[in-house]
Amino acid sequence: MLVLSGFVYATGKWSDPFALGQKTWLFLTLSGLATGASWVCYFRALQMGEASKVAPVDKFSIVLVAIFAVIFLGERPGLREWLGILLVTAGVLVLSFRR
Repeated sequence: MLVLSGFVYATGKWSDPFALGQKTWLFLTLSGLATGASWVCYFRALQMGEASKVAPVDKFSIVLVAIFAVIFLGERPGLREWLGILLVTAGVLVLSFRR
């Protein structure tokens, strides 16, 4: 956190965090709670399964973020981005098949 603060300050992008609105603090708090819950689930999955199978499924969130960005934010990924998203999807599917 200190290193990140140093980078932000050095680039001249520093602003007073206490000047943030209540809505922003609410979303930051919810984001922190969701991140914590995500890590708890991730480590639980690692206890139950092989890391080589758990990690790719975790990275499938990249695909979900891209889909949600298109649906809710109106983003339009380019051909290169869609290719990457398709490769991640294919990798997760390949690793999910039982031998």
